[in-house]
Amino acid sequence: MFSRKFWFLLLLIFCTAFWWSGGNLFIHKTFPASAVVKTEIVSGSLSGAYDRIYRIIALKSAVNAKLGNQKMVKIQDIPLPMQQSIIAVEDSRFYRHFGFDIEGILRATLVNMQVGSIAEGGSTITQQLARNLFLTQDRSLERKVEEVILAVDLELRYSKEEILEMYLNTVYFGSGTYGIGDAAKTYFGKTPNKLNLAESAMLAGLPNAPSLISPYVDFNAAKQRQAVVLAAMVRNGYIGPESAAEAKLVPIRLAR
Repeated sequence: MFSRKFWFLLLLIFCTAFWWSGGNLFIHKTFPASAVVKTEIVSGSLSGAYDRIYRIIALKSAVNAKLGNQKMVKIQDIPLPMQQSIIAVEDSRFYRHFGFDIEGILRATLVNMQVGSIAEGGSTITQQLARNLFLTQDRSLERKVEEVILAVDLELRYSKEEILEMYLNTVYFGSGTYGIGDAAKTYFGKTPNKLNLAESAMLAGLPNAPSLISPYVDFNAAKQRQAVVLAAMVRNGYIGPESAAEAKLVPIRLAR
């Protein structure tokens, strides 16, 4: 088994070669034209320092363009149990990787085999954010490579808190709701800062299959997924078994 340092070095070499050679073409292909900042400093193809500055501005401009119309809920207004529940079930090594996580993929595969269902995801939160913002949902190798490159670049430009905030404000929670603000209101008739552990765990379980396990579609499936999320929180040390057991018994009162 190769060490973590080997994989990091390999990715660094690949991303460096990509970024300084063909990255500019990739940006124009991936990001919407309206999001790419135009400059009159250099006409034609950019080069040297101007090219590097252009690429940095292009990425941030693209992110801002995608999020500009969203009613962003600040990370400090999202309760810690909500943050922890989504990290536990979607990307338990979120604070320890740099955009993609080979160990996480292997661990998620083993966990899912043990429980007999999709308990944890293989893609990191940063990869999912990159996919939600810029890419299609197809499963081609080319799209996966683009996803990893964008994820690493997002990690270089934004803090973990900013990435988590963007993810929670853009992820699909089912029943036509995008983002934690709409989800908390649609499902529970409250603002995100009022969510309790039981509600947070239920919401955290929805991105796995939002169209199928929305509590408005299949409440029993939503409760089963809630239990999976609570177990993941226990496994990752966020809560104890007693708190998980109590949360399962808390009545869920839907907004409609």
